[in-house]
Amino acid sequence: MGQKEINAVLSGFPVPKDPSRILSLNAGYINRSYAIAYGGKPAYVLQQLNTQVFEDITALMDNMSLALISLQRSDYSGPELIPTKTGAPFLKTPSGEYWRLMTFVPESCSYFFCTSEQMASEAGRILGVLHDLLKKAKPEQYKVFLPDFHSLSRRFGQFDKALERSSSDRKQKAGTAIKIALAKGARLLEMEAKRLPLRICHNDTKMSNFLFSKEDGKALCLIDLDTLMPGYFHFDFGDALRTIVNPAPEDERDLDKISFNRNYCEAFVSGLSQAAPPLSPEEIESLTYGAQLMPFLHGLRALTDYLLGDLYYRVNYPNQNLDRCLALFKFAALAEAERPFLNEVIKKYFPE
Repeated sequence: MGQKEINAVLSGFPVPKDPSRILSLNAGYINRSYAIAYGGKPAYVLQQLNTQVFEDITALMDNMSLALISLQRSDYSGPELIPTKTGAPFLKTPSGEYWRLMTFVPESCSYFFCTSEQMASEAGRILGVLHDLLKKAKPEQYKVFLPDFHSLSRRFGQFDKALERSSSDRKQKAGTAIKIALAKGARLLEMEAKRLPLRICHNDTKMSNFLFSKEDGKALCLIDLDTLMPGYFHFDFGDALRTIVNPAPEDERDLDKISFNRNYCEAFVSGLSQAAPPLSPEEIESLTYGAQLMPFLHGLRALTDYLLGDLYYRVNYPNQNLDRCLALFKFAALAEAERPFLNEVIKKYFPE
């Protein structure tokens, strides 16, 4: 999208005209994002919301607006939502595009990978702060616009349908991944956690969604609240862990490079325990399950998308979704193997 088109979108918001620079941000798989700078410094993040993925933009933005009221404290420095000139939380263009504008958190940065125990601890701490700030939120006030988003049963239903519809060529190429999905998935379905309290969760706590201070390395907040909905604490725990303790990218082809860094794991759990709200015994017990569930679930979704012809996730080369699923399945296997260690760490920092 060109500067002229973006300027036309910005004209619907109460911000200065003619930014000095518009920088495309390509970190996400779903939305299109742009940093809007004035005088050489980023001031806003403009995002075009993907209506193929998010069909109910109003519900999404209602949830975000409600949560942002609570996400305010001296130890949490998140972006602010900029309403349109008419006071709406998002802008709908005549062509049917949906846009939102957020402030750019100054002197902040994000990372794809964790590089130190301090960074892992800070990520855990700020995730705990987010949940502490949202602990009094009433789940019934939030809209479930992506039903059963992290339901393994639902994702397996989608996977089964994809197997039926997929081409023979894709099924052949994905043969190994399909076998892993069926074997590992059956075990995880048997372990599915029950009787857990609903909380308002971020639901997409990968490393790149944590913002850190450029000055001192402190974690500032979590961004991309598109999937903020009622859920279970182990969703956010497991999703964060999979990118904090593994130095390899999500689509790593050399599976030997995928690892589970125990030092980063303990630092993350330690940081989380310092700020998280009290957890029930059942929630604490479910954390090791979440560590296996979330990478496997993401892998299953990538495999499903590959079988369907890459309709959901943005891909940069033909087999990227297949590479994603195999890498994620490998980490899920590592999380299973590290379960005794993870149990020890959790008991150390979350004693019942």
